[in-house]
Amino acid sequence: MDLLAEYRRANLFFESGDPSGAARLLEPIVEAEPDNASVRQLLARAYFQSAQLGRAEEQLRELVDRNPSDHYAHHVLGRTLERLNRYPDALRHLRIAAAMHAANDDYASALRRVETRVGGGR
Repeated sequence: MDLLAEYRRANLFFESGDPSGAARLLEPIVEAEPDNASVRQLLARAYFQSAQLGRAEEQLRELVDRNPSDHYAHHVLGRTLERLNRYPDALRHLRIAAAMHAANDDYASALRRVETRVGGGR
């Protein structure tokens, strides 16, 4: 299997609005190249977009464990936990992402939304 060609194909599926199709193509690539953060991130995003939130969480936790300074992985993990109604867990990751990338309005907005849900972030 040509992994690069499959990754490009998966990216096209994702960009054209078929995250489930993208995930099907990405799963064997992550299995073949578990250390490839770009592929794992796209798989996590595909799972998130297709509401496979448990699978998204698993991939994102792996990304955060491998690279704790990955602000985007923290943000998407926080958003995933938010969608799972696990607000205190989400808050931790959203705070980390916002602290690392303070200029990002999406990060700040997600953080405010979840802080409100947990009573101001107490």
